Amino acid sequence: MWTTDHFSPHLSWRVNLKKESFSWHSICIIIIERSYEMKKHFVLVAFLILLMPCLVFSDMVTFGVGYYFPRANSDLWEIEFENMDFDNSDFNDSIFGFTYEYFFSNQLSLALTIDGYSQKKLGMYRDYGAILADDGFEYAFFEEGDAISHVFDVSITPIQVSLKLAPMGRRGKFIPYVGGGAGIYLWNLRLAGDIVNFDEYAEFTDGTIGFFIEGRDSREDNKISIGFHALGGIVFPVANRISIDGQFKFNFLKGELTEDFVGFDDFDLSGYQITIGLNYWF
Repeated sequence: MWTTDHFSPHLSWRVNLKKESFSWHSICIIIIERSYEMKKHFVLVAFLILLMPCLVFSDMVTFGVGYYFPRANSDLWEIEFENMDFDNSDFNDSIFGFTYEYFFSNQLSLALTIDGYSQKKLGMYRDYGAILADDGFEYAFFEEGDAISHVFDVSITPIQVSLKLAPMGRRGKFIPYVGGGAGIYLWNLRLAGDIVNFDEYAEFTDGTIGFFIEGRDSREDNKISIGFHALGGIVFPVANRISIDGQFKFNFLKGELTEDFVGFDDFDLSGYQITIGLNYWF
């Protein structure tokens, strides 16, 4: 079990503070991580392919790309940013998605959207390094030793239903709209590598203090949470059945942490996203 009293980064890959070095173990971890990432994208693409036969019944479909900005406002995020050499902006990343939209009238519609976000970062402790002591164990010392590192990995796949209102109707040179709704959010969280246990330490004969270093692979896999969102945007028709869609959306949700993260507050999965989409009208 990993609790708030046992926080530390996770990747058993050592990088010297002055000169970076890579081990075969680190390379293997990266290859496995990349394979896992490709599988997640393959599932999303497969979902879209299976959904294609339904498009004959739709009023509009949208393929979008954009950027996601996690709000990152919970204690696990804060501890990571406080200790590691990455920050909030390092977790901003591209997204892509698909929307099927059904129109009740010229002003009102219902949209089903699926997006995909995933980001992972290798980080090193800002102020602590690892030194092998005479007892055969490694300890973390302030501003000394080899880098102590881990990977922090977050992925979110929202499946959302939105009610959208276009006050000026669907005809014109530009079509503003607002909306909101709820969704099911599939998410994963992983922290893998070395962490510094600041509650367990040893005092050495020279008076220095060394904190214990623990290898961890803590994760929340295949979690499901309910969340809400609000959105707004403008559609610009460019051809008879084709238009460009610019959209801003805010997602609000938190995921309950269990398993290896006992003791932490609910994990903040909220965030802002900006998307540019290509619409096709039926």
